[in-house]
Amino acid sequence: MFAGSTMQPHQWTPPRAPERAREKRSTPPLPPVNRIELPGVAPEDVVRTPDGKVIAGLENGAIVSIDPADGSVREVANTGGRPLGLHADADGSLLICDFARGLLRMNPDGALEVLVDEIDGERLAFASNVVRDTDGTIYFSASSRRYPLDQWMGDLLEHSGTGRLFRRDPSGKVETLIDGLQFANGVVLAPDRSCVLVAETGAYRVTRYWLAGPRAGTHDRLVENLPGFPDNMALGSDGLVWITLPAPRDPLLDRLLPLPGALRRVVWSLPTWAHPKPPRTVWVQAVDFDGTVVHDLQTDGMDFSMVTGVVEHDGTLYLGSLTESAVAVSHVPS
Repeated sequence: MFAGSTMQPHQWTPPRAPERAREKRSTPPLPPVNRIELPGVAPEDVVRTPDGKVIAGLENGAIVSIDPADGSVREVANTGGRPLGLHADADGSLLICDFARGLLRMNPDGALEVLVDEIDGERLAFASNVVRDTDGTIYFSASSRRYPLDQWMGDLLEHSGTGRLFRRDPSGKVETLIDGLQFANGVVLAPDRSCVLVAETGAYRVTRYWLAGPRAGTHDRLVENLPGFPDNMALGSDGLVWITLPAPRDPLLDRLLPLPGALRRVVWSLPTWAHPKPPRTVWVQAVDFDGTVVHDLQTDGMDFSMVTGVVEHDGTLYLGSLTESAVAVSHVPS
């Protein structure tokens, strides 16, 4: 299913990047971050349990529980794959999007079970982020049919749009809600269950799928033309949708996307060390369900960077990263 280096570029003219994409700090800036070191790297997503622990999945398959009060960390499970997006339930169970294994559930005793590893006869590849409704319905995304995790930049360059948003009902039936998404990523369910949101990293937007009301079964955009690449998202205790922006918009990519694909193939054929490197930054935004930006918090990436996971609880921010060996803690300026 993954195409490796066989790139099939699609042309797309992105919207003109907003001025905000060229700024390196917000006003006010994100307050300084404190690191909680982990026994591994790349806590791609973070979630908070009802008892105040922060859960993250690491590159080596470990699921770790972090106590923010004293910084202690313990491993509670290992998927044997690569955990990405997470969802913590009140009963102590955990939903895990595992790149290698599909959608998993970790039961309160730490036992793992596979919920979805195949859809319509096709292996579930690149499960990305997940959220569960109180009735047991699960919404989850898959980023790409074409590229594996360590080649995520290839999907952005190709822009073929093979990301998907799924719904798994309590009986176990899975249906595709949206196909053709540009690197589908973070998923958030509205508190009133009117809609579910999915970030499209490769299109700088958040797409909304309507679950109720006259527009049920259709989708539109909650936010468009973001100043960076949206990754995982989370519903905050403040009722806002918190969006991670691991990197600002790339002017070179925006120039290449409308052009025929030959130049993109050349860029992709370069050795990995020669690929464009995203600048180090720490950046999250929060929007309401009308798409209005309420918080825009960014600072330099001296102590942490490539924020791909966020939890907001009573003004405290917990941040995950695809590249760091720590979870970062900051707060919303008063």
